[in-house]
Amino acid sequence: MKSNKRIIPKPSFKLQNIIQRLQKESILYTEFLELLQKATDSMYESSELEFELLLSNGLPLEFDGDFVFLKTKETPIEEQTFCVVDIETNGGSAKKGFQIIELGAVKYKNGQIISKFESLVFAKEIPPYVQEVTKITPKMLEDAPRLENVLKDFKIFLEDDVFVAHDIKFDYTFISESFEKYNLGKLLNRKICTIDLAKRTIESERYGLGFLKELLNIDVDNHHRAYYDALTTAIVFDKSLENIKKSNNSKIKTVEALIAFSKSDNVINNNQKRS
Repeated sequence: MKSNKRIIPKPSFKLQNIIQRLQKESILYTEFLELLQKATDSMYESSELEFELLLSNGLPLEFDGDFVFLKTKETPIEEQTFCVVDIETNGGSAKKGFQIIELGAVKYKNGQIISKFESLVFAKEIPPYVQEVTKITPKMLEDAPRLENVLKDFKIFLEDDVFVAHDIKFDYTFISESFEKYNLGKLLNRKICTIDLAKRTIESERYGLGFLKELLNIDVDNHHRAYYDALTTAIVFDKSLENIKKSNNSKIKTVEALIAFSKSDNVINNNQKRS
């Protein structure tokens, strides 16, 4: 006789489950390795190799004796380096064969730009509408470095800094997929979307970068060029942090608290849509 009991499969255990726990507490290193072995998205049989891979892919892990902790959980905002990134591409998805044609980034720490990254990228084709928006032409890319080399240099530049972008989903996903295409791992850096953060710190009718640039009187030219948009984004980010300080919100002191706040329900106007 067949049992009427329904068998419910156990949910798969993923790396994200470990990260979520690290956001709350440190984990004994031996237990951390055991958890990595259970992760269904683990890439190596050796958990020690997997741990090294996490570090190389930008997950900000650190040791405190025998325990592993997430550095961003303990790091004050003013002591953290944020890598503010923008890309221009010749299409909407790296998985569909499109690529980055320009990558720009600035490193921001405690109100200051401390370094920058800027490079065009060789590409055979740029659709006319992309040329119109970015003013990047095929002629400009003829002598530009190949994408693989730009990505390698950027990965070194990025390190395990917090990845910041205006519309994080696009830039973060596109770069991560590009990394994977060239066997450079994938992005595991902690991340912040400045659209999300601005919606909780800056009163505005819209939150597109161009609109915020006008609203905040940001004097940066060359909109829709990667480095200059990264610089504009850094200024928006700085304004958001300034407004958080003015609000005297004692709960937003560490980087992880800032990340959580950027995803919270504290939207200035709940009727606002991302734009």
